Amino acid sequence: MFKIDTSCKTMPHTPSAEGDVMHSEWTKETISSWLRTDSAETLRKLWSHADAVRKEHVGEAVHFRGLIEFSNYCVRDCLYCGLRGSREELQRYRMSADEIVEAALAAYDYGYGTVVLQSGQDHGFSTEWLADIIRRIKNKTPLAVTLSVGERSPQEFREWREAGADRYLLRFETSDNTLYHRVHPHRATDQHTRLDLLRILRNSGYEIGSGCMIGMPGQSYESLAEDLLLFRKLDLDMIGVGPFIAHPDTPLGAQTAPPALEEQDQVPSSELMTYKVIALARLLCPDANIPSTTALATLNKPDGREFGLERGANVVMPNVTPPAYRQNYEIYPAKACITEDAAACRECMKNRIKSIGREVGQGRGDAKRKESHVAPADADIRGNTE
Repeated sequence: MFKIDTSCKTMPHTPSAEGDVMHSEWTKETISSWLRTDSAETLRKLWSHADAVRKEHVGEAVHFRGLIEFSNYCVRDCLYCGLRGSREELQRYRMSADEIVEAALAAYDYGYGTVVLQSGQDHGFSTEWLADIIRRIKNKTPLAVTLSVGERSPQEFREWREAGADRYLLRFETSDNTLYHRVHPHRATDQHTRLDLLRILRNSGYEIGSGCMIGMPGQSYESLAEDLLLFRKLDLDMIGVGPFIAHPDTPLGAQTAPPALEEQDQVPSSELMTYKVIALARLLCPDANIPSTTALATLNKPDGREFGLERGANVVMPNVTPPAYRQNYEIYPAKACITEDAAACRECMKNRIKSIGREVGQGRGDAKRKESHVAPADADIRGNTE
């Protein structure tokens, strides 16, 4: 395990390459120091320990989640996202119910244990339309169904859960409310924060997933450390993190304003920082399912996913969206595997996993059940709201 070297008077929380940090010692200050370190030897120790904790708690299997990006409509206008509602030049699409079910059946035929139905925050489909799709998938397959369709009402969550949905992904993006609203404009119809919704989802019986962006303009190391502590407060089943990559046709993608923070205080949206967050998330939340994402493969096409898997991750999400639609699900440009068909993607992923000595997971890959998955109504899960 790791120790924090307290002998240095100027940086009292500098990580040491030797020894170990006990879980009770995880504080915002100690996590910030790990995020700031550039010592290759210290980071090798971090990667090794995160990988050992991953092996002990979730095993050697890498579980596949078949991703179906079924709609790129979105009512939100986030300042970095290529799907933002005001982006008029984007060709919008919404797959038919039959197309979605067909893609889910293909995922099952490929041996995947889960499908992820993902869209922008699209209010152009009805609650019952999606519930019927969930029922059809559950009637035809034993697949776990994960939803990632944005901020919806508690009633919709309940209806989709009753239809058979198992999991819900809703990233809080940052625990800093000021920073959150700077890049995610508030809508007059918003009634709940994302953290409120995560609690509602937990109480509705879902496995819940959340996460943050890494390197958002104005994000400090201390803010990112708060995000990591919030993962543990939320008792997440799934943790998804990725580098901040703004689409060039968005306000932040064409950013010309002065930086919000001094360079030494701004978290970089880098491949290395993403690995640090994956490793620290594994140490803070040993039982969580953590994906090595497409964004990592976009930053480092030859090795990004493999490095993520070797530094704490245990999930990959091959895309089973029909190729005709994929290029228009353009959250950011130059996404990895955008032209690859689903069968080729499956074989590529399997070979990459075998190349690092891991095995392809079988079955749904459910999260380990905690004694209690119900957060009390007054639970303090908001993180830093200053």
